[in-house]
Amino acid sequence: MSSHEPAESAAPEETEHEGTGRSPGRRGWLIAGVALLACAGLVGLVGHGLLGTDEQPQRGAAPSAEVTYDVTGTGTAEISYLARGEAGTATVEKSVTLPWTASVRMPLDKTPAVTIVLDEKGGQASCTLTVRDKHVQRATAIGAFGRAACTGETRTRQD
Repeated sequence: MSSHEPAESAAPEETEHEGTGRSPGRRGWLIAGVALLACAGLVGLVGHGLLGTDEQPQRGAAPSAEVTYDVTGTGTAEISYLARGEAGTATVEKSVTLPWTASVRMPLDKTPAVTIVLDEKGGQASCTLTVRDKHVQRATAIGAFGRAACTGETRTRQD
């Protein structure tokens, strides 16, 4: 070959960066994806009142309602009732002198309930269930070991 012959044409430009094995397009998509995720996170923070507002979200606070259990009558009774955070187990109070009352906050997905059992002396006692200051149910126990139960819903049509 003579020195005047044209040199072989140069190899076409490669689209990959040397040694990385990735094309510039892939890197651009990666940067765009990270930027999109960052923006989405920022929008989420603003939407939840963390940036630029005085509102603070209540983390882990399930919607709840005020529930009042009342037991009226004379003598003593065993009273069982449900309160917030109890995983399906009732609080039981034995040999309670009547009248008795308790107010608790109940999650909207739980059903409030109170039951009464009179002792061997009997008598008469009534349980009353009130949710959000509205009477829901009343039941009466009569006689030795008489029983009564009141249950209701914490949700309303607006919930």
